[in-house]
Amino acid sequence: MTKKGVINEIFSKARFGNEAETYKIFYRDFEKIIEVTLPEFIKVSENFETIPISRIKKIKKNNTILFEKNTRLSTS
Repeated sequence: MTKKGVINEIFSKARFGNEAETYKIFYRDFEKIIEVTLPEFIKVSENFETIPISRIKKIKKNNTILFEKNTRLSTS
């Protein structure tokens, strides 16, 4: 499954469950990583319109990582 599909599936399950507050979204905002709850992310991203999925670095539920973007190290 593609990255976008995995993230969409996580969001779908979280939004329609009773535990949306337990999901933490980590996304890139210029040079820093911002951590917010899923309901807060929905607000700041204007229902997923202004923050693209490509900027999401990690999704956690409680202490479990559900998604983490692989970072590639550049070799010179």
